[in-house]
Amino acid sequence: MKPISALTSSSQDNLENGTVLLEKAFGCYPLQILFDGFCLWLVAIWPDGGRMAFRAGLFNTEKLQLKSQRETTDGIQIALEGKTGSTKINLNFPDPAKPIFHYTASFTPAFDLLPPNAARDIMPLFKGQGRTQNTSGRIHASQIGLRSGLLFFTLEQPKSGSVFYFQNLTALNPFCEATGTSAGDLVGGSWPEIGLKLPETSSGKPLKKDKEYVISDAYVCLSDAVPSDNYEISRLYLDSLAAVYRLLPIPETKYHDWPDILKRGLDGLSNHKGCWKFADGRSYLNAYVSDYKTPPESMVQLAVLLPLTDFDEWSGEDHSPIIEALHNGLENFYDPQLGTIVRWLPALEKNLDWSEEQKEPGVMDSWYLHHPLLNLSRLALKGDANAKKLLLDSLPYTIKVARHFSYEWPVFYNMATLEVLKAETAPGKGGEKDVPGAYAHLMLQAWKLTGNKTYLEEACRAAKKLDGLGLDVFYQANNTAFSAGALLSLYKETKDKIFLDLSHLCIAAILNNVQLWECNYGNARHYPTFFAVYPLKDAPYTAAYEEQEVFAALHEFLIEADSVDEVLPSVKMLLAECLRHIINRVAYYYPPMLPNEVIADKEDVKTGEIDPNLWIALEDLQDGWNRSGQVGQEVYGAGVAFGIVPRQYHRVDEANLMVFTDYPAANFRKSGNTLTFQLQGGSEMQCRMATVPIKKDKPIPKLTVAAGQSSKKRMPVHALATAKGAFKEYILNGCSSIKIEW
Repeated sequence: MKPISALTSSSQDNLENGTVLLEKAFGCYPLQILFDGFCLWLVAIWPDGGRMAFRAGLFNTEKLQLKSQRETTDGIQIALEGKTGSTKINLNFPDPAKPIFHYTASFTPAFDLLPPNAARDIMPLFKGQGRTQNTSGRIHASQIGLRSGLLFFTLEQPKSGSVFYFQNLTALNPFCEATGTSAGDLVGGSWPEIGLKLPETSSGKPLKKDKEYVISDAYVCLSDAVPSDNYEISRLYLDSLAAVYRLLPIPETKYHDWPDILKRGLDGLSNHKGCWKFADGRSYLNAYVSDYKTPPESMVQLAVLLPLTDFDEWSGEDHSPIIEALHNGLENFYDPQLGTIVRWLPALEKNLDWSEEQKEPGVMDSWYLHHPLLNLSRLALKGDANAKKLLLDSLPYTIKVARHFSYEWPVFYNMATLEVLKAETAPGKGGEKDVPGAYAHLMLQAWKLTGNKTYLEEACRAAKKLDGLGLDVFYQANNTAFSAGALLSLYKETKDKIFLDLSHLCIAAILNNVQLWECNYGNARHYPTFFAVYPLKDAPYTAAYEEQEVFAALHEFLIEADSVDEVLPSVKMLLAECLRHIINRVAYYYPPMLPNEVIADKEDVKTGEIDPNLWIALEDLQDGWNRSGQVGQEVYGAGVAFGIVPRQYHRVDEANLMVFTDYPAANFRKSGNTLTFQLQGGSEMQCRMATVPIKKDKPIPKLTVAAGQSSKKRMPVHALATAKGAFKEYILNGCSSIKIEW
């Protein structure tokens, strides 16, 4: 029997003695609307009699009167009133084909009011008159920090089914703005006291008299599934999230002139002295603007070199001075005694200041060993002989480390002795759990480069170590994204279903660490946050470089998944939406896109300095009540624009035309004066396309655009009325076949 609070106990007593106002059936689930004199409850009932109660008004601290109750074409509206204020509840069933209900509760204070503390809003109930504390359940996912306000759990005693509960936290912005509170960490709890708990108002800022505030905006998706393993959990999570996502009020995206942003960033990267340092006979990029104390890092050089090389190939322009400068210093990171590329420039490693665990000579952060090698492998596959040599010379050491740790890496270890310096991220939480996937990705790259099946075998051994980790597989977003792609490739190569299951699991873990709400309070009014991807599972801010890498990895995943029917449709839709919103959001990491008052003061910047006029990304965008850029202005984040432009813009040079899409697109074919291609994503969702001149001072031909679900069903599509001159914008459905003629 689980302990419960007195507030939950009295709430259950009130509920069990309440009056059923009416009962609605949706699918095979009856839903009772019940009033207990203190609040309104929505009680979902499974076919076997299991019950789950959702409190639709959170302030259950006083007696209330039922003022009105009426059914509408959209659902049910109920009004309650007490001495402190009035509450309105709207209930509807937005998707007749799915067991989902949606309710919104809004509260209007009768006077300036400090909201009272209240219990969480979900109460599992036993069959009949059994007590809440007799139930048992398993929580698979809940909100951490500023991530999505969701709770995904299974009612196991009685063994009834699962619930995917999603709070649209965007609707709570006025509440947070008024009370000076954050929408982070609101949805969670411990069984059986779970759900939403409104933030406590320690600031003393009240809700204002006669102003209406949304205090709950919940979507509830029910299932009779009781998943038996991590793979069933991840599939149910993904399908439930997709079902709810389609119903959310999704914010609009806008077109950003990424080619122009790229040119500004390239100019800053090339000419701003704070981006560079000279050491060991070569020029190297700093990790952060004006950070001259920290030795150069191999990851930083390659994090810019690789996407810059991609852009160089795409554009046909010559960026050889900066490419050569970055390229020429790579070999200095090779340590012949260890036989591998290392993190810090060996000639200056003695200058590390020991201020952090990894800033000590000889210490390796496990994921970091593989990351530079991954980028070297990509350069090698492009034909770079020096990158190939550095990679192949480093692989024996890398494999030795992997086998030493049995493909389960700690957080930190000594590179020379392989002594574990920090085994776990936190007590009982394990090490860097997604590194086996990143290692598998590296081994697959080496196999593609050499044809040596030893590398393929290494990839398979490492990948299977991810089995059993569940959504906790996520350690760092970019590594988990690389893992998802590697696992999909292994499935395509071996047809072993475990790799497809693990790939879905990694995608679920990534989507469990995003922010599916728009933070419009405080400083965050100046930048979008919807579908923000967090770099670590407990990180309090989003980070530019990790988001850029997630973007690149998931873009490649979707292109690869296009030919794999077994990849869940929910995955293809959600990832296309993720990429669309990344493209919309990451422009705001650049300081010139932000007002100065939301950027951290000089004394609050952890590393280096911030130049607010420089088109180099801030590392961090924070919760609305904090200023951004506190970590620093990351030079290695300069690859953001270099990564987006070659992937999202398709050039037709003879027509002076670039075609931009904010969904991934594939199968581009040009024939005469016609361009055709296929959009990815879900057919029920919409994305943005733009036609843009390559040279802004020259015209592009008159264009006609047609789109449809197949080449035989294309229909004419007209540009948005807001488009001007040669620049035109179009709204298209995902999965469309597009034809542009001129």
